[in-house]
Amino acid sequence: MLYTLIFVFGLTIGSFLNAVIYRLEKGESLIKKRSHCPKCGHVLAWHELVPVISFVIQRRRCRACKGAISWQYPLIELGTALLFFSIFYYMPNLLPRADGAGEQIGNFVYLLAMASALIVIFVYDLKHYIIPDKIIYPAIIAVLIYRVLVFLSFNNWDLIRNLSPLLAALLPSTIFAATFFASRGKWLGFGDVKLVFFMGLFLGWPNILVALFFAFILGGIVGVALIVAGRKMLKSQVPFGPFLVTGTFMALFWGEKIINWYMNLFI
Repeated sequence: MLYTLIFVFGLTIGSFLNAVIYRLEKGESLIKKRSHCPKCGHVLAWHELVPVISFVIQRRRCRACKGAISWQYPLIELGTALLFFSIFYYMPNLLPRADGAGEQIGNFVYLLAMASALIVIFVYDLKHYIIPDKIIYPAIIAVLIYRVLVFLSFNNWDLIRNLSPLLAALLPSTIFAATFFASRGKWLGFGDVKLVFFMGLFLGWPNILVALFFAFILGGIVGVALIVAGRKMLKSQVPFGPFLVTGTFMALFWGEKIINWYMNLFI
């Protein structure tokens, strides 16, 4: 029952993230304006806002103008639900040990918030080739606050261990920043630099290496596939943010296992 509730909650948050992505692009308020059809402006009733189900019942059409509804909406809703489900399933292995129920809930809420920010970044960069500052800066601040709270609550004065996330953020982002300035923004955007800084703080060392490894591997595979299919040219731009986000989730869930498997190869 609890897993079902988490999944349904993920569907609901996914619906909200769809609104965030759309209104970020249009510059609309999330609070002052009700959900509406992006084509005709029809204000949606509650039964038109049920995640996935409304999409299926309405046969991918707006009830007012009959305009097609993008597949983005149900895919993000389902993707968010599956991600929330996975976080709940793997949570004991994702963060430092929580002694009480309050800390466990705090860890869970923190992970859901960071996952939600990454979902928005994934879709927005994929669509618009931009990593929005309104998402990445609050995410960086949130993870910094979390790291400070963990440091204080666990009374762990091991400087090397506590500085690990900061080093994991600074070293890769410095390399990305140097690449950005050297290429004058042709090879990657400065939004990628900020995203890598966030990834390092969020994942720590050495999981950041796993995330970057898979990001480059996936980016290379998809880039080559697009060129072979004639969808992109050799000098065409491909947003790197979605691959960084994918690498982040892979490192979050399986980073430690991948690192242990790799190290065992040399034993």
